[in-house]
Amino acid sequence: MKKLIICAICAICGFTSINAQKVAVIDMEYILKNIPAYERANEQLGQVSKQWQAEVDALNAEAQTLYKNYQNEVVFLSKEQKKAKQDAIVDKEKQAAELKKHYFGPEGELFKKRTALMNPIQEEVYNVIKDIAELRGYQLVLDRASDAGIIFSSPKIDISSEVLRKLGYAN
Repeated sequence: MKKLIICAICAICGFTSINAQKVAVIDMEYILKNIPAYERANEQLGQVSKQWQAEVDALNAEAQTLYKNYQNEVVFLSKEQKKAKQDAIVDKEKQAAELKKHYFGPEGELFKKRTALMNPIQEEVYNVIKDIAELRGYQLVLDRASDAGIIFSSPKIDISSEVLRKLGYAN
């Protein structure tokens, strides 16, 4: 019984201290959409991605053409010629797969380019959010755009517009 009372007191004290913490909410999606440099970076990434995808598609098309030609000629080819054509098709498919991995893989060129373009913007936004949180005494700042766990937040605790103003993008 004594343990139960102590646990209840600890729980009540814990809930009381949680209620005393100051919390703010931001909408990172809203903030980033209002930063022109972020939009330009997204457009640039989209253009580069399309260009690289076209290169990969061209290699895949070449492999498809080689395969169709092989199918049309297969009855006329010797065993060595069949093997050579099959090897050429497999080689072209491997080239396409390697190029795709080079551009779009986890450590590919698109990832590197996205990191180079987006990290400075995200770092600047993070630093402003941190400054505002420290200035106003917020212990927790939540992003309602990326967290599906937030069902409702009062507009009074949303500091997104303040972040934009401090970044120099009046709203």
